[in-house]
Amino acid sequence: MKAIARIGIALSLVSLATPLAAQSLSFGLRGTGGIPTGSFGEPSNSASATLIQGAKEGFGYGAEVGLGFGPIGAYASFDHIKFDCATATCGAGGDYTLQGVTAGLKLSPSIGSQARPFLKGGITLNDLKGGYGNSSVQLTTDRNPGYEVGAGVEFGFLGLFAIAPQIRYVGQNLKAKVPGVTNTSTTPNSGVNYFTFDLGLAVHTPFGGM
Repeated sequence: MKAIARIGIALSLVSLATPLAAQSLSFGLRGTGGIPTGSFGEPSNSASATLIQGAKEGFGYGAEVGLGFGPIGAYASFDHIKFDCATATCGAGGDYTLQGVTAGLKLSPSIGSQARPFLKGGITLNDLKGGYGNSSVQLTTDRNPGYEVGAGVEFGFLGLFAIAPQIRYVGQNLKAKVPGVTNTSTTPNSGVNYFTFDLGLAVHTPFGGM
C-alpha cells in the first residue's frame, strides 16, 4: 500500500505543477500478452501447495479511455487476461482468469513528432478466478487495490489514430477463496503479479492533437 500511495502522490504533484493546455479525449482497444512473476508464476507439483500458484503465460484484451491536458492526462482502463495454469491443483485444462479496472495518470510530453513516448501509473481493482479443468470447484478472490506502472509510445497517423505498444507491471495481493476447501479468515494474501506486453489502437478527438 505504501508503494501505491507514493505513486499517487508523485503523479498528483506532477499534474498540479503542469499548466492546463488543449484538451484531448481518446478511446483505445488493445490486445495483451501477460507473463506472471514471483509466486504467481512459480510451478508446483503438489496439490497442497499455495493456492494461487503455477500460472503460465496468458493472453487477453483491454480498453482505455483517456482525457489529456497537454502532457498530463488521466485514464481509466479495463483488463481481461486468461493465464494457463500448471499446478497439480488446476489439473488438465485449468486456467486463471484475471479481470478488473484501473484509474491513473499518464505523462506524455510532446517531442515534436508523430511518435510520443509516455509513462503511466494507476490504482488497480482486479479479481481472479481459477478453473480446475472439469471440476466443479472454482477458486475466486476478493478484490483488493493494487497498482500498475507502464511505459510505451504512441505512433500517430492521419491526425486521428495512434498505434500504441506498451509494457506494464501490475502488483497486487489477493486472498483466495475455494468453497469447502479454504478457511478465508485465515488464508493469507497471495501476490498476483505480472508483466503485460500490449499493442493498442487509439482514436483521439480532432481538437486534442497528437
